[in-house]
Amino acid sequence: MSTDDEFHGPSVTEFFPGPLFLEGTPFEVNRIMLVRFVAVAALLLVFWLGTRRMSVVPGRFQSLVEMGLDLVRVNIADDLLGKKDGKRFLPLLMTIFFMILFMNLTGVVPFLNIAGTSVIGVPLVLAVVAYVAFIYAGIKKSPAGFFKNSLFPAGVPWVLYLIVTPIEFISTFVLRPITLTLRLLMNMMVGHILLVLFFAATQFFVVQLGGWYTALGVGTLAFGLAFTVFEILVAVLQAYIFALLTAVYIQLAVAEEH
Repeated sequence: MSTDDEFHGPSVTEFFPGPLFLEGTPFEVNRIMLVRFVAVAALLLVFWLGTRRMSVVPGRFQSLVEMGLDLVRVNIADDLLGKKDGKRFLPLLMTIFFMILFMNLTGVVPFLNIAGTSVIGVPLVLAVVAYVAFIYAGIKKSPAGFFKNSLFPAGVPWVLYLIVTPIEFISTFVLRPITLTLRLLMNMMVGHILLVLFFAATQFFVVQLGGWYTALGVGTLAFGLAFTVFEILVAVLQAYIFALLTAVYIQLAVAEEH
């Protein structure tokens, strides 16, 4: 097999593309940043189209937007935080859910083909926002008791605090933002790599090798299409999980014991 016939699979270098615009400036834009801009623009457009002519009897597009809003409001905000706190933190939860959703979905959009959340910047920023909201909610609810009750759970013998307190500190104030970041990041990175692998293999078998290898290309194409559908499900699920965990952390912060 010649060098031209060698298969080149995806690599992590795809997540570090070169600059497209404004190279060498603080405003340098690469492919992934451009994808993020497109995702935000699409998000704003969808909500503008869905809410510009609100009616009591909604049309199909308005109904679709309202279904998305109700998913967050009813199943996450109100269900976990109650009416009062749910209303207070609803804008944050809505922003997190839809921002992640649209940036995740760019991974299956032709000509974009990479999720805006597949590089650590956006997942980390959103995890920090969720973490700050958790700390804010706890201090707002109980300025004097939030950290005390978080680090020194009631009913534990004082000697065991030497073990329990460091564990609580690490699990509550260190691991939460890290796990939020990595869960989203790794899912979208792996999804992108698998999609590129399937479709690159299809191109390799059908175009470069041809012949009976085309049958293998049909198989990899089928896997690629099936995994695209799965990746859409993962995109929605990861947005939901991130918003859900943010609400769970806030609910723990405003619980009565705090």
